[in-house]
Amino acid sequence: MRKIAIITGSRAEYGYTRPIIRLIEKDKDLEHQLIVTNMHLLHEFGYSVAEIEGDGIKIAEKIYNTFDGYNYQTMVKSLGVFLMQLPETLKRLQPDLILIAGDRGEQLMAAIAGAHMYIPVAHIQAGEVSGNIDNATRHAIARYTHIHFAASEQAVKRLIASGEEKFRIYRTGAPMLDELINLTEVTPKEEIYSKFNLDKNKQIFLVVIHPVTEEFSSAAENTEKILRAVNSFDNQTIIIAPNSDAGSLAVNEAINRNQKSSIRLFRNLSRRDYAGIMRVSSVMIGNSSSGLIESPVFGLPAINIGRRQIGRESAENVIHVPKYDGEEIIKAIQIAITEEFRKKAKEVKNYYGDGRSSEKILEILKNIKINDELLVKKITY
Repeated sequence: MRKIAIITGSRAEYGYTRPIIRLIEKDKDLEHQLIVTNMHLLHEFGYSVAEIEGDGIKIAEKIYNTFDGYNYQTMVKSLGVFLMQLPETLKRLQPDLILIAGDRGEQLMAAIAGAHMYIPVAHIQAGEVSGNIDNATRHAIARYTHIHFAASEQAVKRLIASGEEKFRIYRTGAPMLDELINLTEVTPKEEIYSKFNLDKNKQIFLVVIHPVTEEFSSAAENTEKILRAVNSFDNQTIIIAPNSDAGSLAVNEAINRNQKSSIRLFRNLSRRDYAGIMRVSSVMIGNSSSGLIESPVFGLPAINIGRRQIGRESAENVIHVPKYDGEEIIKAIQIAITEEFRKKAKEVKNYYGDGRSSEKILEILKNIKINDELLVKKITY
């Protein structure tokens, strides 16, 4: 039986890997070893480990690593603690492969640990670009990774240009889209309206704002500009709280200062409910990768603000607002909620997947040969 250790520290990574875990559970030749860390284990960020446990997915290890404070120093120290603890977990579990996803620091720590312990590392969403420290993290991960799962052709070309050997790169698409495209884990519309007390005849704005580490000192001001623009409309607003990166406290404080009766704030939502809310929303606003990768599945107009996702491929349902300019954000919302733009959004093509990515990834994990050719990396330039 081939054992696959899977690292997840945030709700986004769990979304990447859950459909793969479900397939592993059905395969008699595979076993998953889920290692849960960071935000999943923190009540102030929604304690999303409860969703994993509620899904009935077996957890192999919980690693508590996150320092309070959520600034530059604590962010780095938290990663250091995770890197110190992970090797002992890997030694105990003895996985054959490590599966990581995305561009967060815990994934880089897992790639470093795996490479130094000669355990092959496979990386979902490899080769993409974005703003923030996450962009540097993703491409640092590539140097330590043995198998690259790229979601798009641009990502494939970028990995080759960066010196990665072609035999390591697979274009699989993005596995987190599988459950959305196939509607297997999407709360039905009527249930969403009832559960969250939403008026189906009134516009719903979904707002997801994460801190940008390079803009730590202006995180509160930037968030307030977005929220003032959102609050200038007569709508229902659902806000999902930010991740634990440096600046998250300032973002949360700004959200609290701009609360009004039409706003519903959630520290965390189940993946199923989050997808259901996307499906019924009028527009998505903020700087989450979800606005670029997942919104096209539902034909949802999305407004991407600031630099956090700069350079990432996007479909024509996305309106980019490069700066935190209240008037420009208002103009973008006004365009996004028109019937003309909403119709256009329904017809876009998603660059990131066709609903079968998890199957492709599982087949590779199951059958790839683990030998010196895979484990000993060479840079091609």
